[in-house]
Amino acid sequence: MTEIPEHLLKRSRERRAGGSGDAAPAASGESTPAVPASAAPAKAASAKPAAPAPKVAKPDSAVVAAAKARRKIPFWAMATLSLLPVWGFLYFLAIKPAEKTVEGPIAMGTEVWGGCAGCHGAAGQGGAGRVLYQGEVLKTFPHIEDMLNFVYTGSQAYASAGIKVYGDPNREGGAHAPLSYNGNPMPQQGEKYGGGLTEYEILGVVCHVRYDLAGADPKDEKWAEEYERWCSPESEIFAGLEAGSTSFTTLAEDFKALMPPPNAIGVDPRETTAAK
Repeated sequence: MTEIPEHLLKRSRERRAGGSGDAAPAASGESTPAVPASAAPAKAASAKPAAPAPKVAKPDSAVVAAAKARRKIPFWAMATLSLLPVWGFLYFLAIKPAEKTVEGPIAMGTEVWGGCAGCHGAAGQGGAGRVLYQGEVLKTFPHIEDMLNFVYTGSQAYASAGIKVYGDPNREGGAHAPLSYNGNPMPQQGEKYGGGLTEYEILGVVCHVRYDLAGADPKDEKWAEEYERWCSPESEIFAGLEAGSTSFTTLAEDFKALMPPPNAIGVDPRETTAAK
């Protein structure tokens, strides 16, 4: 048998190894070159895709930068600002002038007076009806009970009853006789004669005339007792008339414990009250 030379066998093995991808076994006595251990990892690392480059942040515009740099309002300031409307309302109430509240008979009489002003004038200066202001009505009726009776019944009832004068017969400037002023009667206001006012409304309007129009001073000793008893906001007589627990007919008896007791009013025309 012809012996195949060794170098041909080696070449044949290398070709087979190259075709199959396997490393050819080394011939006996032939050394295989050593592969460095770091070669495989290096090849694997080189196969990975390159990491993307980090994005560079776009710088803020001048407007945005200025807004970020501006000092912010502290949180506690917001709470304070939210209270400003409340403070404003309280301040308005503090500087608003206090409205004067009028109560009792005079408040009632002020409302009723509109129906009387057409004849007597808005300030009581007179017209179709007699002058009442500047103390004139106080000269006619020194006692409030007489005025209440006359307003309730009206002057025509006095004339029909044959009463010559009403009020104070010794009146400064002359006594007043029914129908003596322009021939015009004083219209009746009480229910018995078809009038439209209640007894407590009559008391109210009489108080308004005496203390608001005629000028009686509640602090004056001459009028203080009358005001307190009949026309003050605390008047028990007015409260009784308003509640219906007393009337012009029974009032003198109902309040006889007062000192001095009130004079009778009545709902029929009568002579003037005797001077006290």
